[in-house]
Amino acid sequence: MLILASQSPRRREMFDRLGVSYLAESADTDETVTETVTPDEYVKILARRKGEAVLSLHSDDDYIVAADTVVAMGNTVYGKPVDFDDAFSMLKSFSGHTHAVYTGFAIFHGGRCYTEAVATEVVFRPLTDAEIRYYIEAEKPYDKAGAYGIQEMAGIFVREIRGSFDNVVGLPLTAVEEAFQREFGTSLFGFAKNKTVTEA
Repeated sequence: MLILASQSPRRREMFDRLGVSYLAESADTDETVTETVTPDEYVKILARRKGEAVLSLHSDDDYIVAADTVVAMGNTVYGKPVDFDDAFSMLKSFSGHTHAVYTGFAIFHGGRCYTEAVATEVVFRPLTDAEIRYYIEAEKPYDKAGAYGIQEMAGIFVREIRGSFDNVVGLPLTAVEEAFQREFGTSLFGFAKNKTVTEA
């Protein structure tokens, strides 16, 4: 069985898009990281922690995928905004600048855990205060790292991306599939609802 250990509707939509059969399940997880770590280590720690929160509910035969996403610019890491002012401050910081989106993912199977982090650079065009306010009031992006969803209205803010688009949405599907093949000798398509892929 394939388990997606995530509350994120975006990650669930991505698995739906693949046409795989999976169970979405999550548990409350402590997302505080006290030690000073780099953004890529930060998301790997939290992805592993999220997977571990549901691991005990499943057998070693199951595959569990967990993920965490943050936005970073310079030495500042941005998670989910707590309110309007926080969201406004984040988007104002990104205006006219390049930031990085980091998604860490963890795959659990057979008593093993594999973790990896993927980074994508995102270039924002300069934004006016009025459009930032309009966006926040319209989209209420309080459940999104960095206070925006690139696949939604905020796509109009983005001048360029360097790397995986899916990574910015919340799960680098290509890297996940490569990890399934390389580390576990299988494929996400092995969980397809209508299996039509055969081994060569």
